[in-house]
Amino acid sequence: MLTDRRSELTSTFPTGRRRYDAPQSTGAPTTDCEWSVREPRRDYDEDAQNDPTRDAISNRERESIDQHVEVAGDSADTVREEPMNPVPLVLGVALLVVTVTDLLWTTLWVEGGAGPLTTRVMSWTWRTTRTVGGRRPRVLTLAGPLTLLLGLAVWIGLLWAGWTLVFAGAENSLIDTRDTGPISWIERLYFVGYSLFTMGNGDFTPKDGIWQIVTALTTATGMLFITLIVSYVISVLEAVTQKRAFASNVSGLGQRGETIVRTAWNGETFRGLELPLNSFTGDINELATKHKAYPILHYFYSDQRTYATVLSIVALDEALTLLRFGVPESERPSKAVLENARSSVGNYIELVTSSFGHTAGQAPPSPDLDIVREADVPTVADETFAKALAESAERRKRLLGLVEADARDWPLSEDD
Repeated sequence: MLTDRRSELTSTFPTGRRRYDAPQSTGAPTTDCEWSVREPRRDYDEDAQNDPTRDAISNRERESIDQHVEVAGDSADTVREEPMNPVPLVLGVALLVVTVTDLLWTTLWVEGGAGPLTTRVMSWTWRTTRTVGGRRPRVLTLAGPLTLLLGLAVWIGLLWAGWTLVFAGAENSLIDTRDTGPISWIERLYFVGYSLFTMGNGDFTPKDGIWQIVTALTTATGMLFITLIVSYVISVLEAVTQKRAFASNVSGLGQRGETIVRTAWNGETFRGLELPLNSFTGDINELATKHKAYPILHYFYSDQRTYATVLSIVALDEALTLLRFGVPESERPSKAVLENARSSVGNYIELVTSSFGHTAGQAPPSPDLDIVREADVPTVADETFAKALAESAERRKRLLGLVEADARDWPLSEDD
């Protein structure tokens, strides 16, 4: 039976194709069974190696693995290599710092007045308007609106430019969702624009990671600062209206100090003047606060004498000077009311002079006591009045400086 089994295996697996021999170290003879069991494994291995289908599958597997390795390598290189442009990045951050500081300074800091950048814009616009328009009132009335619009344009433009430069700090900061290729400067401006003004999604999206956070900051600054700008504009226009209402109220009593004194004299006393003086004092204090918070108010010029705040302040202060130094003490209005009004006007003059006006080289013309005497108002001697005016010369010089800074002349009559 063993012989027949050996013949069968031998016919199936020829002996000439044997690859393995029995181990010789043991000294044991190789049996037919051991030899016949090893032969099929050897023959199968050789047939598998010669199978072309197996080679094709192996090649496809190797190609797939190589492709995955190449893609992973490219991704790693992309993550690892982020081309940066430090110059536009640093410049953009600097512009944002300057703009945000000036904007917050101007809109939120009441005691700080206008920011350094806004102050230069206001001064340059007013000088340019005066150079172009001279003393033509209609041209000067444009100074206030132009200053306001130019200041807003500078803020928005610098914010826009600053964020655009920040996004230019990396080549791959933005991704075009429609086309491939590099992002142009116009496309960066477009992306920052619709992010800054919260216009929704556009054709570009920030790259994952830090640029998503930068985009969120861009949108946040747009919402916050545009809201602040709108509130600032509304507050400024309200202050302009209040400023003109005050001028109109003072002009109702007279457009010169002498006229106000004559109007207030009832033939016996100035008793009826105390109520409007108290009202004017409150208005001047509030107006001074508004001028401190919004220095742009200085540049809103009115071509109508009735609404010219500077000339109304001149008329009121000249009237207070006449009442304080030109009228005998027994005939004056309440001392508390009179001194409070003079103090408020003095604070206003000092505040506005520090930011807008200047101190004139000489004092303006003195109030005319003769005009007051024509209404039978009791007055002091001319020498006494002149001496008192000399003590107030510095105050009156600053007042004249405000008139000159406002491109006006000192009023010498009701028609001036």
